[in-house]
Amino acid sequence: MELPKHYADAIIAHAQEDDPNECCGILAGKDNQVLRQYRMTNVEHSPFRYSMDGKEMLVVLNEIDDKHWELMAIYHSHTHSPAYPSATDVRLATWPDASYILVSLQDKSAPNLRSFAIDDGEISEHSVAII
Repeated sequence: MELPKHYADAIIAHAQEDDPNECCGILAGKDNQVLRQYRMTNVEHSPFRYSMDGKEMLVVLNEIDDKHWELMAIYHSHTHSPAYPSATDVRLATWPDASYILVSLQDKSAPNLRSFAIDDGEISEHSVAII
């Protein structure tokens, strides 16, 4: 996955702003090009899990559909653990074609951003080229 630096920076900023709670959001675009970041509300307001607001999600999915884009990635932060999908993340992964981007704030001075595919419980890491 190629991720423009301003989107990587925006995801990290979102994680830092929502800390100590997890943040969550969506990246959408077309032809493997990210065109928009959607910051979503974590209705859990929790440092251990996230759940996107259903009403916001519907608006975003309708906009993505209207623009003939794709949901490219779902992102969220881990505030005290590595940027690797937890058992809960795997259980809740319902978009097999999307990338799952995690940003870890375990070391607050050096956030770590990684991307994964999660399909039928199987995790595989994708390389992320920040351009």
